[in-house]
Amino acid sequence: MRLTKHAHACVTVEKDDTRLVIDPGTLTPDAADAVGRAQAVLITHEHFDHFDEKLLAAALADRPELQIYGTAGVATALGSQGGRVHTVAEGDTFTVSSVTVAVHGHRHALIHADIPCPDNVGYLLDGTLYHPGDAYYAPGVPVRTLLLPTSGPWTKLGEAADYVRAVKPERVVQIHELMLSDLGQHSVANLLGENGLTGIAVERLAPGTAVQL
Repeated sequence: MRLTKHAHACVTVEKDDTRLVIDPGTLTPDAADAVGRAQAVLITHEHFDHFDEKLLAAALADRPELQIYGTAGVATALGSQGGRVHTVAEGDTFTVSSVTVAVHGHRHALIHADIPCPDNVGYLLDGTLYHPGDAYYAPGVPVRTLLLPTSGPWTKLGEAADYVRAVKPERVVQIHELMLSDLGQHSVANLLGENGLTGIAVERLAPGTAVQL
């Protein structure tokens, strides 16, 4: 399995001839290109930095083979599109060609009591790679590579450390980083990394970088 990091929360995952994109939002400059080369798009929740509604509506219109999976809020925004937009929830599993996807979690992390929390799901691909969206939800199953959100109004370093400890991944890759400066990212990686609170290195991948999992 090959992982390509895009800006912020978006990643592309490739296995054999299958290409999936997770969370191509409006803060990802090359989201349209990533979506244009994918068989399926997975959306964790409907916030703009994870879900570009206009981009995906246009992609569905242009590409009749494209499949999209997301929460009920995502499905409502896009419509069923002849059954090509699929509503998923915690406990669901589905396959996209050679990739098996398990759905975990159900709610966005709390920002403030005055701000409603939308549904939020995490995706575990082939029991290997976990994208949690905007939540520190431990799926309760083995995870080899964890995509770890490190910035945003809902994040907290202490909770991030406890999250990594709970999941116990073999590998941690930073996502959701755009609200941190370079100095901030370096500081977070040190605090949470192999010589910090978790004992596991936090990998910082520049947008466009691809790694084998």
